[in-house]
Amino acid sequence: MKVTLPEEKVFNKKQVAIYVTIILICIISVIIAFYVQFYARIDIFGVEPESEIGKKTQEQIEELQAGFDQIFTNSIEVEEGERQDNKKIETDKPLVYTKTEKKENKLNNYDIDVHIPYINVDNKIVEKYNKEIEAFESKINSVLESKNNNSIYTVEYVSNVQNGILSLMIRSNLKEGNNTQRVILKTYNYDLRNNKEISLEEVLRIEEIEESVLQQKIKDEITAEQKKVEDLKNLGYRIYSRDVASSRYNIENSNVFYLTSNALYIVYAYGNETFTNEMDLVVI
Repeated sequence: MKVTLPEEKVFNKKQVAIYVTIILICIISVIIAFYVQFYARIDIFGVEPESEIGKKTQEQIEELQAGFDQIFTNSIEVEEGERQDNKKIETDKPLVYTKTEKKENKLNNYDIDVHIPYINVDNKIVEKYNKEIEAFESKINSVLESKNNNSIYTVEYVSNVQNGILSLMIRSNLKEGNNTQRVILKTYNYDLRNNKEISLEEVLRIEEIEESVLQQKIKDEITAEQKKVEDLKNLGYRIYSRDVASSRYNIENSNVFYLTSNALYIVYAYGNETFTNEMDLVVI
């Protein structure tokens, strides 16, 4: 009896090439998905342009510092389209919008010009942010009730979304009677893709900026500012003195920062703790 064995299946070179290509595509897809999840640097439509953060000339940095007052537009400047609508509480409104707006003055009593923002994101962390922001609104009534105090109260903000990071910066200016002018500056930075608060350390990692390099830059700039105020003190001026060795200038403690498409602002607002309008601004 003649037994016929089944023919051994033979793959030609073309079939092998196709299988290898499919496997490679699968591997690359997994890598991209992992990278997007943990580093948020690749857009679904392609690789995003290389960041300019940390690559500026001294002249460019000085221009950004000089123009700091002009960036407060009381609006969200970039929202990244409709891809964030599923994060919103109110889908017909921007991710950040002006919740309370009031402009009023009464001679010898007060001058108010406030724009209080609201973060339109459905999340417990953001809910806490909005509760904190309400403090700026609560101050309005006490200023309105002031008599013969010549109070000045302003609140302004700016916000944007870059690479899935929502960044909001609020600045408040308060002058009551003979009290020293006080400037308070708060920032809120939220990772929309991973639904969590994001730290300065994480931003540096995303933007591929060496912590040690930035830490030295912060130290150098604070030291330079302290030298300036000491020179003014020698001329008889009252000054706000900085403790250059303070841990407040460590990156892990630098909580007031604002991220845009081409710059990272790190702010040391001393009015957050005491009655002063002094602040230091580091830009990269």
